[in-house]
Amino acid sequence: MPWQQVYNPFGNIGLSALIASIPIIFLFWALAWKRMKGQWAALGATVLAIMVAIIAYGMPVKLALLATLDGALFGIFPVCYIIVTALFIYHLSVKTGQFEVIKNSLASITDDRRMQALLIGFSFGAFLEGAAGFGTPVAITAAMLVGLGFNPLYAAGVCLIANTAPVAFGAIGIPIVVAGQVSGIPEMAISQMVGRTLPFLSVIIPLYLTVLMAGWKKGLQVWPACFVCGGSFAIVQFLTSNYMGPLLPDILAAIASIVCLVLFLRKWHPEESWHFPGEKSSLGREKLQYTGGQVFRAWAPFIILSVFVAAWGIPSIKTALDHLFLVKFEIAGLNNMILKGADPIHAIYSLNLLSAAGTAILFAGIFSVPITGASVQTGITVAIETVQRLLWPIFTISMIIGFAYIFNFSGMVVTLGDAFASTGSFFPFFAPFLGWLGVFMTGSDTSSNAFFSKLHVVTAQKIGVDPVVLVAANSSGGVCGKMISPQSIAVATSATGLVGKEGDIFRFTLKHSLILCFVVGIMVTLQAYALPWMIPAYDKAEVAVKAVAQVVSSVGVSYLIGVFALVVGITVLSIVVGSKITAKEGANEFHFH
Repeated sequence: MPWQQVYNPFGNIGLSALIASIPIIFLFWALAWKRMKGQWAALGATVLAIMVAIIAYGMPVKLALLATLDGALFGIFPVCYIIVTALFIYHLSVKTGQFEVIKNSLASITDDRRMQALLIGFSFGAFLEGAAGFGTPVAITAAMLVGLGFNPLYAAGVCLIANTAPVAFGAIGIPIVVAGQVSGIPEMAISQMVGRTLPFLSVIIPLYLTVLMAGWKKGLQVWPACFVCGGSFAIVQFLTSNYMGPLLPDILAAIASIVCLVLFLRKWHPEESWHFPGEKSSLGREKLQYTGGQVFRAWAPFIILSVFVAAWGIPSIKTALDHLFLVKFEIAGLNNMILKGADPIHAIYSLNLLSAAGTAILFAGIFSVPITGASVQTGITVAIETVQRLLWPIFTISMIIGFAYIFNFSGMVVTLGDAFASTGSFFPFFAPFLGWLGVFMTGSDTSSNAFFSKLHVVTAQKIGVDPVVLVAANSSGGVCGKMISPQSIAVATSATGLVGKEGDIFRFTLKHSLILCFVVGIMVTLQAYALPWMIPAYDKAEVAVKAVAQVVSSVGVSYLIGVFALVVGITVLSIVVGSKITAKEGANEFHFH
């Protein structure tokens, strides 16, 4: 007999929401106040969520445990799969000495930590978010910044905050696509609405980051570079989201930002380079100590990584790979055993080994072994050490996604949504915070949109606001919750060697998360009541996106073959033109402590 979800078990939506929020309050308390290690905070929150689901919501014990298990499985694959493969490439680069070349090549452009944070944390991270999402940008960029010499806490915090701007259009626009499917609003309209909100954040975030790192005086010294970095990103993000659709804004905007900032830094540089306290100061760029071939070889693994993740994001390639290998099986005893209204909730686990983003990164890692000059044995050793180091983060991520799943399957997430919706005419201000809460719980703007998009449509109709404003607000506000999501923080700690310090990063990012979401709330309120001209016309919205989607989806297996041919070419070229600078066995080894 299926179990029917209950959304107001105490007959008072305020009291029901308070009870439902107990696990979330515990998570905030454990991370921000007690600075509890992430794995124990996640475990405690998950146990509390299970208890509330069973005791307060009357959820059968078996269903509660199976829902948590379903989430934990998703945490292991595909989420942790991405993190392990991504960090393998970075650790391999460090162990073989190639990362020293990368450090020098970046320092020859700029040795200023503020500029390096913009190039790697903001611009390159946005490209990875647009292509792959799901933790890839933070895992790669945070590790790279630590390798460059950044304070680990700042490396993690900077990358989490920088990842705010691109999240809504991440993974080839999947959060917007899902919002459109759930809400019934054309995805192009949602893309346009989000694209008329987030560019304002995109402009200010680079300067926000530099002030956060160096203080007001030192941060404002580099405002021209921040304006070039964020301004170029925002302009392209606005144009592509409004005239091409949700598929390419991050990738095109990130490329524009990288190119514009690098060209700008060739002509302009801070009078005095800034470094973290305790670091050796410098007055300018370093001299490039390697040949162009050596630099190309050192960067080749990350170039190949970008090629693969971009290719894997194309829907037709995913479909082709799933035809080759895709195993789906239902979670016995859970699938269709819970009713959300009149509809059963499906619990189908997909093992899409070939089309998973982690496999794209794995292929990049395999090609990176000969590129970096490592032996097969060295590659295997680095892979084993990487997995060993990530055991606790894998546990943490599995628990926190299990936490998200029990919230969804029990109906507690709907209770919280209904409580927000009860604010009436004030709801446009709170709508971004509902998205913020959804991303905090799940680590995914896509999941948050899936949870709340329909609720936003219903609430908008009740209060007389255009539904597209509120649906877009959920995604725009959700990006601000990404930096405090325990899942994202676990990725950041695993990349920076701060496992067990999740509470410190949570405290570091919480204030900035709330500030940015507050700004989005004000913008959405103005859009809903004072600036109706910003709302897109639905009847014209789908014309452009269909054309772009047709182009993006038209490529398939032949394109995939071309991708591998390109990667092989890059591999051969990097080995041929790069001098034999591979570290001797035992030299420059990366050890895990």
